[in-house]
Amino acid sequence: MSSIVLLPGASVDLSRQVRHLSSSRKHVGVRQLRPTASLMHELNFDLVDVVDITLEVERFFHLTIPDQIPLNTVGDLLRYVGAHRPAAYQD
Repeated sequence: MSSIVLLPGASVDLSRQVRHLSSSRKHVGVRQLRPTASLMHELNFDLVDVVDITLEVERFFHLTIPDQIPLNTVGDLLRYVGAHRPAAYQD
């Protein structure tokens, strides 16, 4: 089992789910999806990939991520979802 680096406000389940949604887009290994990993520079996601991941995360967690929120890293996604997910998705 891979070790999971957690950010404040992010549970193991949240981290796994966001990483799974992100890895399925480009078949990137989950181990590569560190909180500090740049989606575009390190993981080679393009803008369409980032938008698609954002939409998947929004659908799964039933939330809206405003366009002006910078989502440059996996950690950015984790932080936003951890802080804004509905109560039904809290641990």
